[in-house]
Amino acid sequence: MSTENSKYGFATNAIHIGEEPDFRDGATGDVVVPIHLSTTFARKKIEEPTAGYEYTRSLNPTRKALESKLASLENSKFALAFSSGLAAESTVILALLKSGDHIVASDDLYGGTKRLFNKIFSNYGIEISYINAENPVDLKKAFRPNTRMIWLESPSNPLLKLTDIKAVSDITRDEGLILVVDNTFLSPYFQNPLDLGADIVLHSSTKYIGGHSDVLGGAVMVSDQGLYEKLQYHQNAVGAVLSPFDSYLTIRGIKTLELRMQRHEKNALQIGEFLENHPKVTKVIYPGLISHPQYELAKKQTRGSGGVISFEIKGELSDAQRFLESLHLFALAESLGGVESLIEVPALMTHASIPKESREAIGIKDTLIRLSVGVEDSKDLIQDLKQALNTY
Repeated sequence: MSTENSKYGFATNAIHIGEEPDFRDGATGDVVVPIHLSTTFARKKIEEPTAGYEYTRSLNPTRKALESKLASLENSKFALAFSSGLAAESTVILALLKSGDHIVASDDLYGGTKRLFNKIFSNYGIEISYINAENPVDLKKAFRPNTRMIWLESPSNPLLKLTDIKAVSDITRDEGLILVVDNTFLSPYFQNPLDLGADIVLHSSTKYIGGHSDVLGGAVMVSDQGLYEKLQYHQNAVGAVLSPFDSYLTIRGIKTLELRMQRHEKNALQIGEFLENHPKVTKVIYPGLISHPQYELAKKQTRGSGGVISFEIKGELSDAQRFLESLHLFALAESLGGVESLIEVPALMTHASIPKESREAIGIKDTLIRLSVGVEDSKDLIQDLKQALNTY
């Protein structure tokens, strides 16, 4: 679904775009977009669908409102909503690549994305190379004659490595390649990769966009008409669309996105500083801390650092397990981006599908822990971490 760039600010767009009250005859002037559950739409004339609606997989009024809102937040012309982040990723590949094509990707992608690449699309002749994308020059060295797409996470998951998106986009534009950036970790509030030259932006809208750990979804944003038409065709043909009710829940979450992201970052900075000064913590990774090796790049291409922190503790895997199981406020759970704080060990949870030697080769140690910092009182979260660190 397309949108024009709004004259309003982020928070105003998050609340109003896609939900303008309808005052036409017979309309009710809803301030909140209704949940349109109908799977099919009647028409008066065979050749004229009513307002463009035929079948809900192709177009649904509630999903249309969400897609308009999503496009406004990423400064894109178009957005498409999917049933999950992985459904969004799968549709991008199905729409734009074919057997024999090659993807160059960040080496520490989300484990589910690597599983999708390595276990599913590799069976259909899609080739993938993983590289450390911190240096754009190294990225270019991985190009092959059949390279068609560059796939980045910035910050990456779970090592929070950054890629200079503008520098990479200059390279991909010269080479005629498609640059895809997963912007889940920062949300559109803190980073807009399309403005930095990316061709496609992806989100697991389950995370910060939805924000309440109660709705699964994915999103793709683009501004190129040709890319949009291919993606929209496959969204309809493949059918992994977001339901009307889940579209409504996502819309509801978006309205507080700016407020939530501000609190996520405030809490994360305080917790990061606490962890850096704890004797049992050997390393803290958070782009908002001066200690992050790409702190200057973070300041250049983002407006904030989000709510995800990774850190390593002294000891072994069993020590990490005891630490996590001693927490009270941090839920031991996968995912991120909700209002509640979560904690996990990537080696045993989100990245368990990746072989141990592959994990360790890119820096995912057994004692690496990932926090999704929520919006609770920061002093309570710090106290919980302190008492758990003292138990092992």
